[in-house]
Amino acid sequence: MSPIAVASLSLLAMLGLIWAGMHVAVVLAVVSFVGVWLIRGDPSVAANLLAQASQDAIASHIFGVVPLFVLTGFLVAIADVGKDAFEVANQLLRRLRGGLGIATVASNAVFAAITGISIASAAVFTRVAVPEMLRFGYHPRFAVGVVAGSSVLGMLIPPSLLMILYGFLANQSVGDLFTAGIVPGLVLALAYSLGIVLMAWLWPRSVYAGGQVQATDTGALMPAGTLVLKLLPSVLLIASVLGGLYAGFFTATEAGATGAAVALAIALLRRKLNLKSLWGVLTETGHVTVSVSFLIICATIYTRMLAMSGMPQFLVEWLTQLGLGPTGFLLIYIGLVILLGMIIDSSSILLIVLPLMLPMAEQYGLNLIWFGVVTVVAVEIGLLTPPFGLSVYVIKSTLQDQRITLGDIFRGTAPFTLMMFAVLLLLIFVPQLSLVLLKTPGG
Repeated sequence: MSPIAVASLSLLAMLGLIWAGMHVAVVLAVVSFVGVWLIRGDPSVAANLLAQASQDAIASHIFGVVPLFVLTGFLVAIADVGKDAFEVANQLLRRLRGGLGIATVASNAVFAAITGISIASAAVFTRVAVPEMLRFGYHPRFAVGVVAGSSVLGMLIPPSLLMILYGFLANQSVGDLFTAGIVPGLVLALAYSLGIVLMAWLWPRSVYAGGQVQATDTGALMPAGTLVLKLLPSVLLIASVLGGLYAGFFTATEAGATGAAVALAIALLRRKLNLKSLWGVLTETGHVTVSVSFLIICATIYTRMLAMSGMPQFLVEWLTQLGLGPTGFLLIYIGLVILLGMIIDSSSILLIVLPLMLPMAEQYGLNLIWFGVVTVVAVEIGLLTPPFGLSVYVIKSTLQDQRITLGDIFRGTAPFTLMMFAVLLLLIFVPQLSLVLLKTPGG
């Protein structure tokens, strides 16, 4: 069997095993081991490759960025920073049509700039925003749809665990990826807000139960001092993490440490943390960190197996013969990523497609920082699309109102999926949106 045939069969086997329920990291390791064995005809070579990749994959201090940002996210969730951000946004936007929906998007954007975990955003705002919107007569589908749609901001607005994973796989600066995600994240949040306003005016039945505009004025405006106190923790975290990172005061790893320290101080000052909850936070951080590290190790093994098979070079030559330019390649790539997003999770998509597609992106001369932003947005669309739609399942499991079905949530997310796709096309055809904040946009 030729090496190309082995690599092709490994891809099919990988998708089948992941769909059957096997953990993606285990699948990557097993398929890579068998692939190298078949290519070289010697199991000892495959075993040596596993050992060497395990030693090389995460032997760098920069991997400290993973547990630090994960720890920050869990501490911020415990400290109710997301809840406070929603209350402030609700106060400022309550008189607008669709104001609670816009408040959800705004507070999710703030929460995303602190945590970088879409699933955490989905869980927090399902508990905080959905009951409030239902109380004021918003359509249940819209309430869950806006939470699901805006939760994806967590993987685009830095810090972002998905961008960290992309940076390791593509050998790109995590700090540059974070910087490149700021403007696209804000553009997506603005698109969602404008979309909600248009829906509330032109199609009120999609926003309000019975199509009737409901008053959300809950009385006197919260005192300015209270608003400032509620928003202060978010401002401190964003300024310390992103401000210091963008100003060049520290690296991405040091930014993660700063964010964790500030989040810990906030949780302690608010008396939201005791020994039991602290132990729970540290345990969950360890679980997520080990999971991500194991994924990176197994992805390294898989990348080496593909390189050994010659599959990336074969695909480059094949696409060149087809006469596809960079735009054609990119559209095919985006279509593949969105299609995979319907059946497997975000991390799995990156681990499967990037080892194959990055050599082709380099061959076409694409900026890999911009390519990373486009990739993350395309992958995140999969969080909203059936049948997998991880954010949708998180919202369903968190909801206390059992009258809202899984189908209702998917239908509620449809307008936000379309808005996200429109922003993706904008980012593809206007690359400067992603590169404008970089000091060396052409590098």
